[in-house]
Amino acid sequence: MKKVIVIINGYGGSGKDTFISFANKYAKVINYSSIDKVKEIARLIGWNGDKTNESRKFLSDLKTLTTEFCDMSFKDTIEHVENFMNSDAEVMFIHVREPENIKRCVKKFNAITLLIKKDGVKIISNSSDASVENYNYDYIINNTTLDNLENEAKNFVQKILE
Repeated sequence: MKKVIVIINGYGGSGKDTFISFANKYAKVINYSSIDKVKEIARLIGWNGDKTNESRKFLSDLKTLTTEFCDMSFKDTIEHVENFMNSDAEVMFIHVREPENIKRCVKKFNAITLLIKKDGVKIISNSSDASVENYNYDYIINNTTLDNLENEAKNFVQKILE
């Protein structure tokens, strides 16, 4: 079975998770974010799950700190990729914001990259969000309508699994 790892990025609200849910109609997928472990820690210290500009900056800063201290997010990503490789899923989407971390994941996992864009959506309240477009992605998909996004997801999955 062919397995493909896709590093997915896009501003908050651009439709990344919706795209992945559509992709899941056409292949068995795993959806993981490199910030999942950071969110676990954030909840332990009082973050309530909101997505305000302040909380986005807090999560970005916490990811930077835990990366500098123990490379936590990347180690957690490696573990999730190993689980994916031993699963029956065909495609793993990994959300990564920072260009240097995207490059690292592409190299380590032989991944392809995908940017989801949506007109009028651009959150840049922190360094992670501000660098979303600072990478040369393999694929860029413009989210215009739900029907279009589903069609794009179907075509994307078919193409990467050929």
